[in-house]
Amino acid sequence: MNADDFGKLVLRLTLGVLLLFHGVHKILTGIDPIRAMIGAHGLPDYLAYGVYAGEVLAPLLIILGIFSRVGGALVVINMIVAILLVHMGMLAGLNDQGGYMLETQMLYLFGGLAVALLGAGRLSAGGQGPLN
Repeated sequence: MNADDFGKLVLRLTLGVLLLFHGVHKILTGIDPIRAMIGAHGLPDYLAYGVYAGEVLAPLLIILGIFSRVGGALVVINMIVAILLVHMGMLAGLNDQGGYMLETQMLYLFGGLAVALLGAGRLSAGGQGPLN
């Protein structure tokens, strides 16, 4: 094991586990609020089911290191959609502590991008394949 592979593991576990909490919450409570929000933007409400791909499937792929690049790309897409639908008014804002209002969303977005670009590393169930 080298430091690069360990770093990729830390990135994958941090991103995957923290994002999976959001997915589990949606499994337990449903996605009706998301369906309503998507419908309010004039989009078909069935698109709300994509949140399961971005917040359940993607984190599991990332954690396990199986198709982790695909999982990272799904996180990026999920976060871009979330920012466009929910957070556009906060793009240039700071919070009460002086931090960027979208820092959590950006950490997920760019963490997903990093996984998509770097892959899973050797410490993964998927090994070193092109999609891992």
